[in-house]
Amino acid sequence: MEKTEYTELNETVLRLLPARKKRSNKGTYGKVLCIAGSVNMAGAAYLCAYAAYRSGAGLVRVLTPKENRVIIQNLIPEAVLTTFDTENPDDQALSDALAWATAVALGPGLGQETWAKELTRKVLSSFHKPLVLDADGLNHVAKEKELLKDHQGDLILTPHVGEFSRLAQHAIPDILSDVPGYAARFGKENGCICVLKDAPTAIGDPEGNCYVNTTGNNGMSTGGSGDVLTGIIAGLLAQKALPLDAACLGVWLHGRAGDLAVEKEGPYGMMARHLIEHLPEAMVVQKKKGDQEDEKLSAGVR
Repeated sequence: MEKTEYTELNETVLRLLPARKKRSNKGTYGKVLCIAGSVNMAGAAYLCAYAAYRSGAGLVRVLTPKENRVIIQNLIPEAVLTTFDTENPDDQALSDALAWATAVALGPGLGQETWAKELTRKVLSSFHKPLVLDADGLNHVAKEKELLKDHQGDLILTPHVGEFSRLAQHAIPDILSDVPGYAARFGKENGCICVLKDAPTAIGDPEGNCYVNTTGNNGMSTGGSGDVLTGIIAGLLAQKALPLDAACLGVWLHGRAGDLAVEKEGPYGMMARHLIEHLPEAMVVQKKKGDQEDEKLSAGVR
């Protein structure tokens, strides 16, 4: 099989950052709904929501089981919170939250229970604005492929290789032999954007094009790193970034934040929260030494 041609992502993707207006308010930068978390998995919801905020989203709402209420409120008081009883889900609360949202992140820490499967089905069938599908959301779709085929709207999938294997029904060794090719083919065949997470991560689009990331390191191989990426992409979507732009920029920023974090934490001690802490710095264009010298010279001219 011929190797897939692809474009490498580099610092130039920072030009895709949504502009910030001098006169604006929280509504200007969109609303992210993070449908995430389950009992004993509140951390996934927190990391996703926190990353969405740190990516520039104006408002973030977390839709999660009632058991997570106190945990989420303590971890991220800036987030709006909607909770539900998993034994008696509130369809109206879900509909209201979806109507409120500019973009949705679905799946981190959601679990494999029946209520999570039904929730995934309802979101995919009724939400037609930009949607990022991750983790357990992907696992539910892998069992019901028609959910993916029938979905209407911009869709970004963020599987790691194991999730992609279940979703696309390909063996892991085959996928690892050509990650860009599998990402590109899946995106084209399913009319979506496929962010296939590996080292490096590849992004396939609905046209069959592929983009491969150049940032990141093995310190990012830690629990919660994927939840952070989902939140970053959703935060960019909420600010009206185009889906492919949000995916490419989000992946690059995620890796760049990891490269900054590993300098301080080292590859062994790095945790997902460190990626979020370094995200603001990752979003700044790194000036070359010559550019810095030019600035110093021009600053002395009055």
